[in-house]
Amino acid sequence: MYDRILVPVDGSEGAAAVLEHVGELARRVDADVELLFVADTARDSVTLVEGDVVDALVSEGEDVLADAAETLAEVGIDAETETVQGNPAPSIAEYADRYDHDLIAMATHGNSGARGLLGSVTEKVVRLAETPVLVARLRDDERLTAPYERVLLPTDGSPRAEAAAAHGLDLAAALGASVDALSVVEEGGVGATLRSLLSDEERDRSASEAVDRVAEAGDDRGLSAVRSHVERGDPAEAIVDAVDEYDVDAVVMGTTGEHGAEKILLGGVAERTLRNAPVPVIVVPSEA
Repeated sequence: MYDRILVPVDGSEGAAAVLEHVGELARRVDADVELLFVADTARDSVTLVEGDVVDALVSEGEDVLADAAETLAEVGIDAETETVQGNPAPSIAEYADRYDHDLIAMATHGNSGARGLLGSVTEKVVRLAETPVLVARLRDDERLTAPYERVLLPTDGSPRAEAAAAHGLDLAAALGASVDALSVVEEGGVGATLRSLLSDEERDRSASEAVDRVAEAGDDRGLSAVRSHVERGDPAEAIVDAVDEYDVDAVVMGTTGEHGAEKILLGGVAERTLRNAPVPVIVVPSEA
């Protein structure tokens, strides 16, 4: 499923739990892991030490990478490490693309607006990356279960959503996990207004057909127990509610735009799910 997983690190408190989680996932799918520290060139970090020019951020990165590698070694993963200099978010996205990583795994504090690779940088990576991004929140209510036993695949029937569902089905097949396919008939808001020309019956039928296609694709992969669900309401809220209701361990979903910074619109379903879901969310770009 995954061959090379990239894990950006910045030494944030609580990130060890995410590293262990990624390590368990990597072991299960037999993937290599590379740890990346980005020395932010926007920060003034060069100093003189005993007459030598030293970049304090690069030095800090070596310590952060050593600690992260030790954490992964405890779960049986011998990780590669690398330090680069640049703007963190684009540097991470570009590095993953340049060296053929097929998953980026990152942490975020969700709503808390933390520093470093947390919060805004993680969200920027999701917007920029042409690689699927696994996002786990560093919060007390986060449930990090590995390997995943049950995966939630939201779909609206669009090509992007179906591509993300295919990714999620492949992951479920690799892990031996069960799958819940969810389509939400949106009520209220701009999205519902744009679809108001469709009758309720047509919208319900479209949602049912979307989850049925996911179930059929699951059958093709030998996943005979794909559960199909159609709900009404706000999509992001329904997805988060379904995490608890169906007792899932991860969400795999698509982005809402075509490319670049438009892939996740402010307040969009994917972004709101990232901020609020109490389990890891794997966001699959349309390019993947």
